[in-house]
Amino acid sequence: MDASVDARSPPRPAASAEAENAALAVQVLEIGQEKNGVVEAVAHDDDGPAKSKKSPQAGLKNYFRVFSYGTAFDFVLIALCSITSIGSGVAFPLMNVVFGQLVGSFTTYFIPGTTVTSREFQAEVNRLTLYLVYLFIAKFFLSYISMLTIRISGLRISAALRLAYLRALFAQPVSVIDTISPGKVSTRITTSSNTVQLAISQHFAMLFQSLTFVIGAYVVAFIKSPLLTLVASASLPFILVVYGVLFPPFMRIHKITEKYHDDASAMAFEMFSSIRIIVAFGAEAKLARQHEDMLDKAAKNEKKAAPLMGLMMSPMMVGQYGTFAIAFWFGIKRYSEGKEANVGTITVVLFSVMMALMNISRVVSPMIAIAKAATAATELFVTIDAPVPNTAGLKEPDITADADITLDNVCFSYPSRPDVQILKGLDLAFEAGKVTAIVGPSGSGKSTIVGLVQRWYDLSGTTALAAPATQISTSPSATELTQEKKAEESKNKEEEPELGPNTCTGNIKIGSTDLSQVDLKWWRSQIGLVQQEPFLFNDTLYNNVAFGLSGTSYEGLPKEEKMKMVEEACREAYAEEFITKLPDGYDTMVGESGIKLSGGQRQRISIARSIIKQPPVLILDEATSAIDVRTERIVQQALDRVSKNRTTIVIAHRLSTIRRADKIVVLRQGKLVEQGTHEDLLKIDAGVYYGLVHAQEIAMEAEHTDDDNVLEKVKTTRSEVIEKHTVSSHTSESAEPEYKQQGLLRSFGRLIYEQRQHWILYALAIAGILASGAVYPLQAWIFASVINVFTLPMNELVSQGNFWAGMFGVLAASTFLSYFTMGAACQLIAITVTLKYRQEYLDNLIRKRIAFFDDQGHSPGSLTASLSSDTTQIQQLMATEMSMALIAVVNLVGCIIISFVYGWKLSLVGLFAALPLILAAGYLRVRLEMEFAKTNAKVFENSSQFAAEAVGAFRTVLSLIMEDMIGNRYESLLQGHVTKAFSSAKYSTAVFAASDSVELGVMALTFWYGGTLLASREYNNVDFFVIYQAIVQGAVAAGMFFSFAPNMAQATASANRIISMRPQNTSGPSKYQPLEQTTQGGSIEFQNVYFTYKSREVPVLSNLNIYVRPGQFAALVGASGCGKSTTISLLERFYDASSGRILFNG
Repeated sequence: MDASVDARSPPRPAASAEAENAALAVQVLEIGQEKNGVVEAVAHDDDGPAKSKKSPQAGLKNYFRVFSYGTAFDFVLIALCSITSIGSGVAFPLMNVVFGQLVGSFTTYFIPGTTVTSREFQAEVNRLTLYLVYLFIAKFFLSYISMLTIRISGLRISAALRLAYLRALFAQPVSVIDTISPGKVSTRITTSSNTVQLAISQHFAMLFQSLTFVIGAYVVAFIKSPLLTLVASASLPFILVVYGVLFPPFMRIHKITEKYHDDASAMAFEMFSSIRIIVAFGAEAKLARQHEDMLDKAAKNEKKAAPLMGLMMSPMMVGQYGTFAIAFWFGIKRYSEGKEANVGTITVVLFSVMMALMNISRVVSPMIAIAKAATAATELFVTIDAPVPNTAGLKEPDITADADITLDNVCFSYPSRPDVQILKGLDLAFEAGKVTAIVGPSGSGKSTIVGLVQRWYDLSGTTALAAPATQISTSPSATELTQEKKAEESKNKEEEPELGPNTCTGNIKIGSTDLSQVDLKWWRSQIGLVQQEPFLFNDTLYNNVAFGLSGTSYEGLPKEEKMKMVEEACREAYAEEFITKLPDGYDTMVGESGIKLSGGQRQRISIARSIIKQPPVLILDEATSAIDVRTERIVQQALDRVSKNRTTIVIAHRLSTIRRADKIVVLRQGKLVEQGTHEDLLKIDAGVYYGLVHAQEIAMEAEHTDDDNVLEKVKTTRSEVIEKHTVSSHTSESAEPEYKQQGLLRSFGRLIYEQRQHWILYALAIAGILASGAVYPLQAWIFASVINVFTLPMNELVSQGNFWAGMFGVLAASTFLSYFTMGAACQLIAITVTLKYRQEYLDNLIRKRIAFFDDQGHSPGSLTASLSSDTTQIQQLMATEMSMALIAVVNLVGCIIISFVYGWKLSLVGLFAALPLILAAGYLRVRLEMEFAKTNAKVFENSSQFAAEAVGAFRTVLSLIMEDMIGNRYESLLQGHVTKAFSSAKYSTAVFAASDSVELGVMALTFWYGGTLLASREYNNVDFFVIYQAIVQGAVAAGMFFSFAPNMAQATASANRIISMRPQNTSGPSKYQPLEQTTQGGSIEFQNVYFTYKSREVPVLSNLNIYVRPGQFAALVGASGCGKSTTISLLERFYDASSGRILFNG
């Protein structure tokens, strides 16, 4: 969490986090060596043919470019951070000098026959202790200024970058946005941007501090003894070679594993997005097995890395104690030969080098973060730097929209499939002020014409080449594509010959002006569009209608005047009749994609949104497809009224809606085959239109209502597999009892206990943890014994010195065995356990009742993120973090025991005065850091969902000219985040600075009181240094534990979420049982059924009684919102009735 807590005072215990960070040093080289880092990362991406695209390299220049989004104020803050970080980093190398002088004074005082008096010794200790106090105060203020300034600038710059990305995205043509999934946008704005933010804030300051620390420590060591410094650095090549050999295969395994996990996450997202369809067809088990197969492959591959992880956890510790052995042996040799003045010099050199080596990992950690940020920034800059089409052009008064729209010899292919031609030499005119209807079989190009008139696509050969390579998809986004367009592409794929790329030719004109010369935003402001599948934003009904005023002169009107326009538009669209019945009226939230409204209600809101600005051009793309018969007639009358004196283009499958059109155009396979009025076209007996009309004669009458209900059922997608016999329903849709949150032991510990069959791995891990934790108390004892050697006569000094130096060698070998055992065992446990719970998590989620998915917080994106992040948190904690936290506990207990064995007075001072300060600072720091992170996550999550929703509805956004409004709203969200985060950072940074420097204060206290005890000769050197080292080690252990506390808290929350998804009641089967096939059918009966949706207070069904006999054909009819789809949903058991009974076969 911080760069300077765990590796500062001599001698330092090497946490596994340090070992891992040192291991990751090789990753910096790996990133630098990749020729096409971004493209290679995408080569396995199922989203599209990234291999064929060259993506910009993820160079460090992109990291430095991020800072260009800062202001002059930000640069002042960054400069101030750099200066104070350097000052903060040099504090501990200077402390080492003071420590060496103290060690020299202690040993000199206890040499037999010394001339130093107790008063002189005490005065020297007081003087040197005061230096430590000065360093403590300086480091506190320097750390505070450093971290606060860089956090402020990092938040501001990150917000500016996110905003630039979103604005650049919506500046792209539809041909580019078509290739980008909302999930990837969400990832860019959250994960990628968060990676960049950390690298330009905390990690930036840590890099300066750590570099200064390492350089300063080596400068001090070389000044004292250059030769001894080189000998003490012998472990550095060993560490680099070991990691250089182990890291590449580890990363190869990791990349393959990530690919499998990405595939599993993509599949999970698709399952959550289509949960109603999956449940309706009873496909949960089959899809869950496919998901499990992907996880099995990932686990099988990842287990190969377990031995490598065990090996990578030990080199730093082995190197540390091996260097202790060599350096002490060489230092004693030179001291005995008179080439070193005293033990203080040897101590300063040894600990300066050790601190430098151990802080190399602290340099590597931010460097890796910067390398990752460069890659993340590259992904953002690909979109930001993408060519932006020139949208400026003619507008009023130079041109008017009240003119004919003509297509002249138009040929068109979609950018994602340039080899399949959709329109072939089409000549077509839409006369001003008249209604022109386009009909034809699926795949004839009707919706394509809408896209060209809207200028979603141009005829200039625009393709998806400008799209980020990391985001290319093999097909357009499915969020807003109509069913017709999908069928159109599918049909043409079979029928059309391959024509090669760039088959877009011809002209589209408004009057005599080519449409490409018209200002794009002005042109779209002249069009009102009602699509087949209307998209509503997760906002109020009022705002969803008022969005139709975006980009017009009405946009800036006061809310009161806008409200009048909204109400009038809703009356014209016959939406007011259901809005006024809602408890919150126009303030009703419609849910994600308008899920809280029926299909007909969504369509009427969309119509109101389109006509509110009174556009001169109106495009109706299956505008009444989701409305029941009664409402269709009413709305059709409204559309007939608003289309008068407007250029109206109607796309229709239902020919009954276009009989009164001024002209009907018939398409087939991208060509114009017939045109005329309804009566004229019916006179062509063998014509295409004649055939379509007679094919729909029955459908337009007898089956019209039934088809509408079926369609509404599909669109609202509230259906599930019918279970078994009686559905006794005095339970509500939220009948599951609420899960009670548990602590670490009762949640995370429960998961470990449930997997107790892996007890052999548990035993190996515990043995490794106990042995690794015992290393630190032993180190304190051996170190004190080595220091005491310098008080012995010369003949004893050499022999005893060599013995204790050899003991450090034995400690190095023991450390290797313990860390390897622990690392490998914990990695295997983490892989095995995580596999089980990730699959269980998915199984439990997809078997939740549909009401669960109706919740705004349970969107497919958030559920997929939870599935991935929660199990990842569990795995990370089990793999290394929990083991290191337990080592810290063993270390703390062992150090306290050994310190009391050697002297209770100094131990009490350390235990009750020094340790509480460190514990309090560590606890408060973790708590405030978690609050800071929580604020970040919450606001960025909200802004991410907002951005992803906007991209998912990009056609609606572009049609309504909402790009600027979306950008402004996103900017306001980010500004609110920066303000909140800064307020939190002021206090959390102060605690951070205290915990970052409190160790110097503890050292000052310990040396002063210990010096007092030594002056009176109540303690000897061995007593003091064992206790001192034990107290320092205990403090470090506490710091290590708290450094893992945020991760443990996150893993606890993750474990709680996993457990909370388990079925909490047994009112129904945990797995669905399909009904037995029968040719006779079954009876269905509703008895006094009442139902109210959880999200609304208004009852939908009241005392409903229905009986359908076996084999009987029953139809449900009624106005939109009357409960047709709800009835089907209850039959499917998506929901349980609030009261009453639903029976199947009695």
